[in-house]
Amino acid sequence: MIRPGFGALALAALLGACQAAEEAPAPPPVRPVLYRVVKPVESRVFGPFAGVVAPRYQSEIGFQIAGRMVARDVTVGDIVQKGQRIAALDPVVPRFALTRAEADLSDAKAQAENANATEIRRRRLLAGGNVTQAQLDTAVASRDTAQARLAQAEANLQKARDQIGYTELHADFDGVVTVRSAEVGQVLSAGQAVATLARPEEREAVVDIPEELVGTMPTDAEFTVALQSAPDVTATARVRETAPFADPVTRTRRIRMTLLKPSDAFRLGSTLTVTLSRTESPHVELPADVVLSQDGRDAVWLVAADDRSVLRQPVTVTRREGNRALIGGGLKAGDRVVVAGIHSLQEGQAVRLSDKAP
Repeated sequence: MIRPGFGALALAALLGACQAAEEAPAPPPVRPVLYRVVKPVESRVFGPFAGVVAPRYQSEIGFQIAGRMVARDVTVGDIVQKGQRIAALDPVVPRFALTRAEADLSDAKAQAENANATEIRRRRLLAGGNVTQAQLDTAVASRDTAQARLAQAEANLQKARDQIGYTELHADFDGVVTVRSAEVGQVLSAGQAVATLARPEEREAVVDIPEELVGTMPTDAEFTVALQSAPDVTATARVRETAPFADPVTRTRRIRMTLLKPSDAFRLGSTLTVTLSRTESPHVELPADVVLSQDGRDAVWLVAADDRSVLRQPVTVTRREGNRALIGGGLKAGDRVVVAGIHSLQEGQAVRLSDKAP
């Protein structure tokens, strides 16, 4: 038989335990987390980017007169010497013009001689009183007009001779043909391009780089350039020119780099791989959104050694680049930084690790 006093005490104790259990806060839930293993970086690689070998200087050459092209002596890839013939026009029409100019010059000479003789005769007659002053003045004017026409005919003849010379197109410098723009039988206008000549002695690497990376590209460094067909064949290059605007379709900007003492293997048109590797002070690169900033202090969440909880670790952010943060202090190799769900964690909270670390 249970005594009444003992039952009341047991009931009171049971009610107190239930009330305490209800008032105690529930432990934080076990959260699954993704983490990244810290690997300090001591060098930085910019690239790689694909490019081509291009000439620094090249010219589109064409005839100075219009006509039908009857000969083309070179094609793409040919090496030409200064003064070598590139192409020729049909010379029939310029020869007709030359013949006419020669005839006009002969006529002008005869007219000039006749006018000069007439002026001399009338001057003698004027001295004897046989002609008037007006007649002498007319003879002088005719002489001056004939002399002017003679000068004009001589200029036209020289022009016609030059036109004959323009029927052949010659190279102005030693170079290589990179583009063929016209074919035999084609009727060309004056100045229309026939071929493109490049100077092979000064070559450069032409690279298209995404616009968002151009701002981080060091312009005073020497890049490493390697042939894609022979990666062991390398050279160095320095940025010479950066396009002021991005291509509206690809959103890339063209970079021209001067090749510094390249070997003969770097032929015009060869494809390249351009990279830049620089030594930097040891740092850790993390996504910018894994860094917590509070009261001017930065920190990250680390997985504790027991693999079951997290702890807050102060860090030093040396630089932010877009969506990346460069950590200069506070982390060491092997640390596991939580990279997802950081705003819902608490100090010492129980976690469950993912099978793989990104």
